[in-house]
Amino acid sequence: MKKTTMTAILSMIATIDTPEAEAVRAELKAELNRGAEKAEANRKLYESAKEIVLDVIPKTTPVTVAEIYEAVKDKLPSDVTKSKVQYALGHYWTDEVVKHDGKVNSYTRV
Repeated sequence: MKKTTMTAILSMIATIDTPEAEAVRAELKAELNRGAEKAEANRKLYESAKEIVLDVIPKTTPVTVAEIYEAVKDKLPSDVTKSKVQYALGHYWTDEVVKHDGKVNSYTRV
């Protein structure tokens, strides 16, 4: 079920005062918060890796994600994988790096 649908249902049953409605409200709120908790955990994870990763990217010589990850993998939290570094470079840290398209993409610092 989509978040917008759950939010709409929650709004519709907000004034119904029965034990069943309260149970549904509690379940919907828990489901909506679950996604928020996961998103917050991901934000913190990427934030904890940001400076570690960006510090090894030079401003002049482009480096690949594999090279970046190899240089920092021992310093990163255990759940930050090479794929997550690549995702962050392409989605979260785009203002901090320049992507050089090629057969294998590479990056330099801004």
